[in-house]
Amino acid sequence: MDARQMAAMAEATRLTRQGRLIEATALIQQTLASPAVTPRPPDAPSAGQETSGTPARYPAPSPAPRAGEGTPPGQAHSGWITRRRTVPSRAARGLRRPGRPAALAMKRSPGRFEAFSYTNAAGTRTYRLYVPAGHGGGPLPLVVMLHGGTQDAAAFAAATGMNDLAERQAFLVAYPEQPSSANPGKYWNWFAPSHQRRDAGEPSLIAGITRQVTDRYGADATRVYVAGFSAGGAMAAVMAAAYPDLYAAVGVHSGLPYAAAGDVASAFAAMKQGPPRSARPPARPLPLIVFHGDRDATVTPANAAGLIDHVLAAASPDRHPGTPPAAVTRGQVTGGHAYTRTCYQDPVGAVLAERWTIHQGGHAWSGGIPHGSYTDPRGPDASAEFIRFFYQHPADPPPERLRQ
Repeated sequence: MDARQMAAMAEATRLTRQGRLIEATALIQQTLASPAVTPRPPDAPSAGQETSGTPARYPAPSPAPRAGEGTPPGQAHSGWITRRRTVPSRAARGLRRPGRPAALAMKRSPGRFEAFSYTNAAGTRTYRLYVPAGHGGGPLPLVVMLHGGTQDAAAFAAATGMNDLAERQAFLVAYPEQPSSANPGKYWNWFAPSHQRRDAGEPSLIAGITRQVTDRYGADATRVYVAGFSAGGAMAAVMAAAYPDLYAAVGVHSGLPYAAAGDVASAFAAMKQGPPRSARPPARPLPLIVFHGDRDATVTPANAAGLIDHVLAAASPDRHPGTPPAAVTRGQVTGGHAYTRTCYQDPVGAVLAERWTIHQGGHAWSGGIPHGSYTDPRGPDASAEFIRFFYQHPADPPPERLRQ
């Protein structure tokens, strides 16, 4: 056990003695799974440059299993369903949401959560991949999750509970990781023009990871999605704009629109004031779901409006966001936040976007685990709503598949 692990175990012991079991469990799992992440408050992105580096010595992903392997006869995954989330008991948290079992949210899922790497001319990025246990009945959907600043793949997976959801509903989850060598704060460089283009910079690396997992695991190419939080949400918007042929839909939580900034200074401005009017919408919009707290002091909620405007403008013949919302519903999480869900459709009734405003919500993943990395367990479950939205929006099959 090295010095970092010893220090982490000592801290976990202290947390346990104080009755803070969730934090202790999360710290232990993150320490064993990956290099430690030093908690610190979110701040603006720092300038960084990509490095080619040396590929990490991770094994290549396993080939896709043969149909039927690992799945009992007669059992098939027919689609995604709503998950049951778990939260700690009243003793551990001070309250309990009605209707939810009192269990530890950090329970380890039975599938495989392994580390790999991908390299191209832009450099190397490691990533974590979750493969649910016992699948084998056919191609699975793939969700690519992009973490926020100061996070890593393991912390983000734990915070969002996405692996637990993937196990219950049978889909793959890939978590590309931004190293401190590319950005000191581990922010994706969404604000740099060199990382806002197809087949260049970080977008090419994320797309390469997506294709690598899709090819090696036989994922369903019509059900590949990208989502992210904060800087990862901003990069998810970049990926949707640069690779609309690769992804079927996009989810952005507390992020910014595509091309909202062109350098570090304009990134600060967009985070605090919203995107500039000059920010250009993508040429081809993807179905979009947006979550944002209306009290977010790190990334202003005006960016959520900007994301919606971009999709509506891209879908409009005159490139102006004039589409009125098709439906507005309001709700209240028992013991938690109120929220407003606004849905938008095109003239023929196809869903273009959903915007979820979390009232009194800050810069945190809504419905994430208690004591997670930038999470707010009092909000509606963003992870479950992202997956529900994704399930409703598969891509059209490619032309060659239609001819078969």
